[in-house]
Amino acid sequence: MKLSIIIPAYNEKKTIDEIIKRVKAVKISKEIIIVDDFSTDGTREFLKNLHDPQIKTFFHKKNHGKSHGVRVGIKEAKGDIIIIQDADLEYDPKDYSKLIKPIEQGKSKVVYGTRFPKKKGHPSLLHPYEILSNPFYFANKILTTMANVLYNAHITDEPTCYKVFDAKVLKSLNLKSERFEFCPEVTAKVRKKGYKIYEVPISYNPRTAEEGKKINFKDGIEAIWTLIKYRFIN
Repeated sequence: MKLSIIIPAYNEKKTIDEIIKRVKAVKISKEIIIVDDFSTDGTREFLKNLHDPQIKTFFHKKNHGKSHGVRVGIKEAKGDIIIIQDADLEYDPKDYSKLIKPIEQGKSKVVYGTRFPKKKGHPSLLHPYEILSNPFYFANKILTTMANVLYNAHITDEPTCYKVFDAKVLKSLNLKSERFEFCPEVTAKVRKKGYKIYEVPISYNPRTAEEGKKINFKDGIEAIWTLIKYRFIN
């Protein structure tokens, strides 16, 4: 099976080269799709100078949002399995093999990489006190709880970046998101179609807003509204 790796990128000059190297280092049959969302920090110029047959690059003529970039990547993907990869270094491509295994083995069509596994003793790069003092942690718990209540999802990490799909399933969804609402929209729509979400523990190295994290309070509210909205509409 071939893996399509979609990397939406916006102003990630500091990390884009390294994440590409890490993705390419994974020994899996793959294609890499990078969608630049009209970066202004040099990311765009770096990508335009790439000459790698394994990498497809697409450039927005204006800034749309992360989710729009993901949707472009989905449309262009030719692989049997699709995974979303942020352009920063929070998530480790070394986890790809275990993330795609449930789909390869026919256990599920949808896999999420969880940063909060139910199994005790799983090593985490987050110290417990860092988690408790992190506003993103509380937003995560709200979104995860809502997904479980509204869609009976039975998951521990709804807004995880590492979402993996059988390509036919993902391409069949009528996705409309633009900014950061891809995660709640896709969660809502795969569950409404009856697909079970299989979770796999992953490693995680969080960055702060000062280090370039872009999601904010407004995006959290939009994610909550997205989960509520798609409970009642398609």
